[in-house]
Amino acid sequence: MTAGTLQRYFAMRFVGAVAAVFAFVFVLVAMIDYIELMRRTAGVPNVSALLVAQTSFFRVPQITERIMPFAVLIGGMVCYLSLSRRLELVVARAAGVSVWQFIAPAVFVALVFGVLATVVYNPLSATLDEQAKRLETRIFGEKGGGSQFTSGGTFWLSQRTKDGHSILNATTSLQQGVMLGGVTALRFNAEGQFRERIEATRADLETGHWRLQDARVYAIGNPPQGPGEYLLETSLTPEQVRESFATPETVPFWNLPGYIERAERTGSASAAYRVQYYKLLARPFLLASMVFLAAAVSLRFHRFGGVQKMVLIGVLAGFLLYVMSKVVDDMSKADLLHPLAAALLPVLVGGLTGFVSLLYQEDG
Repeated sequence: MTAGTLQRYFAMRFVGAVAAVFAFVFVLVAMIDYIELMRRTAGVPNVSALLVAQTSFFRVPQITERIMPFAVLIGGMVCYLSLSRRLELVVARAAGVSVWQFIAPAVFVALVFGVLATVVYNPLSATLDEQAKRLETRIFGEKGGGSQFTSGGTFWLSQRTKDGHSILNATTSLQQGVMLGGVTALRFNAEGQFRERIEATRADLETGHWRLQDARVYAIGNPPQGPGEYLLETSLTPEQVRESFATPETVPFWNLPGYIERAERTGSASAAYRVQYYKLLARPFLLASMVFLAAAVSLRFHRFGGVQKMVLIGVLAGFLLYVMSKVVDDMSKADLLHPLAAALLPVLVGGLTGFVSLLYQEDG
């Protein structure tokens, strides 16, 4: 009973430390994003600070999801350093509790956190990010006379019909490509000769056509027409468009198997979706490996000195692990590495590094 009470105490201390670190990072990111969004909306009339704050709040979960392993790493280090400084670990070891016994609760908690992050937090962050894009559309649509969307990137889409083919360029997308903003469409006939250019503020995919709003048509030998509504013929379905426009990070966990299946059925590249799917499946084990790393660099007694150096080594190890995960992701997307190996390699490297370090420190 004493051992169970002690393990629950260690688990609660770990939960509190990780939650505090994650909450601090969440608030910090939210403040930075809110200030940046306020700067972007400074010239937009009739935009309330509450609407900007809501938009920023919806954007933050997807950003903080990427730094969740670092929250576990830093939270674990804070937890064990606090226990060591207050001599609680000394008392536990004097009572015969080994290092494996008092990190076991943290490993279990990390596994639970990882499962919840995959099956709950990831779909929630993807949904909120989509809502944030809708709010951005509402905010920047109040400019009047300009594009209703703003984005730092561009999106391209090529489509063919019986009359020829066309190329669409958009500055941003909503609903993973079903709604486009800042659209420029180039139309060609069946022989590949240019026919006309269409510029519109918005395009909505409907059955058999794109509905372009505030469209201006520029054709060779004819004066510009519009603005008005324009129906651009298409044979694309919403599923095909989502495969072209959706990035793996914006697809909820539960929808990823369907995207992978459709991509393979249509001959599209599915490596990126597979990597994301396997990474989400491996997330509980990645968070558990962060516990081993945190314990390896923070269980040193303060009276022995060198605590600051060990903490710095832990932070550096987490950064190098992040860089390695990005490298193996790119290798997998280029078909140089199997997606499952790309997802498991950071877990194995981080977990084995921490485990071997603990084994050397505690058992010689």
